[in-house]
Amino acid sequence: MKFEFGEMPDKQGYFGEYGGQIVPPGLVEIMNQINDSYDEVSQTNEFKTELAALNADYTGRPSPIYHAKRLSEKLGGAQIFLKREDLNHTGAHKINHCLGEALLAKHMGKTKVLAETGAGQHGVALATACALVGIQCEIHMGQVDIEKEHPNVTKMKILGCTLIPVTRGTKTLKDAVDSAFEEYLKDPVNYLYAIGSVVGPHPFPKMVRDFQSIIGIEARKQFLDKMGKLPDVITACVGGGSNAIGLFTAFLEDEIKIVGVEPAGLGLETDKHAATMSKGTKGAIHGFECYNLQDSDGNPLPVYSIASGLDYPGVGPQHCYLKDIKRVEYESATDNECLDAFMELSRLEGIIPALESAHAVAYAMRVAPGMSRNQTILINLSGRGDKDADFVAEKLGL
Repeated sequence: MKFEFGEMPDKQGYFGEYGGQIVPPGLVEIMNQINDSYDEVSQTNEFKTELAALNADYTGRPSPIYHAKRLSEKLGGAQIFLKREDLNHTGAHKINHCLGEALLAKHMGKTKVLAETGAGQHGVALATACALVGIQCEIHMGQVDIEKEHPNVTKMKILGCTLIPVTRGTKTLKDAVDSAFEEYLKDPVNYLYAIGSVVGPHPFPKMVRDFQSIIGIEARKQFLDKMGKLPDVITACVGGGSNAIGLFTAFLEDEIKIVGVEPAGLGLETDKHAATMSKGTKGAIHGFECYNLQDSDGNPLPVYSIASGLDYPGVGPQHCYLKDIKRVEYESATDNECLDAFMELSRLEGIIPALESAHAVAYAMRVAPGMSRNQTILINLSGRGDKDADFVAEKLGL
């Protein structure tokens, strides 16, 4: 089936029926000012030239496409390729939008950039970008994630950001978002809330997607150059959904299969998962409408994933729209499948993936044996697993 897409989102920030600005009236004007500034600044030659230079010389783009030959050989089916976002400066795709948001903050004359972080990759990337452009940075992080992701916590402190431990609720990503947004509301005129995924009120899902779309733009050209055709399947993990939408956007009008992989945690039949697209219903969270995991009163439910960057009860509004129109399929992978993929990729290819990215690897490992050897799967390997190595070693008794 051929898909054709016009401009997304619409002027009110909606992708179909998802998105928007579900914020207090006083914040609507602030959000619209950010949108207007982004639309104006991002189209200037000065901004484009500065961002392109940083992507090339600072981040190290383009990130390569790698053929995982030994993994493919063991699985005995489709050939698996990796888009190596783990090789970016700071170790993940997060640097793509953090550079864009920090530059935007500088051009808008903001004095402080605020953000939440789960696994710490967004926090490290934003602290890095703020150090680069000389803007104060404040990161809110759940206490559970602080203890789990110690290497990234240390990096953030070294980079000079102010780290705020969040001890309310489940002490994880959702609570960190609440905390950071409350601080932002104290002075939205001088602060910029640099949201870490394609979530939040308009224009953030659009902005983060645009900055992340470089992944798919590069990958599409690289794969055609390398293989002479497009991949049969592309896949990426989905929490909020930034690395996935970054890969997917360039391929949406191509006749290929696109799959997002959510965290099934201890199983979809339990309450220990964060599979928003599989088990959620439409509602509002953090300033926008999307599928989310909520109770009968519309309050977000506690969620769980072995990957700190995926334990969020909502998901980007564009993902919700793409699910509804059946352009993207959303599958899930359990903690055990994730750990198996983490170890297989490490020991067969010498590449230690982030636990988040290992969910997409797990999906590819599940479906590749049923495909032919001349078919291909492209995985967005969104981050490296340095931050997870000690946790996994302890969990597996290594």
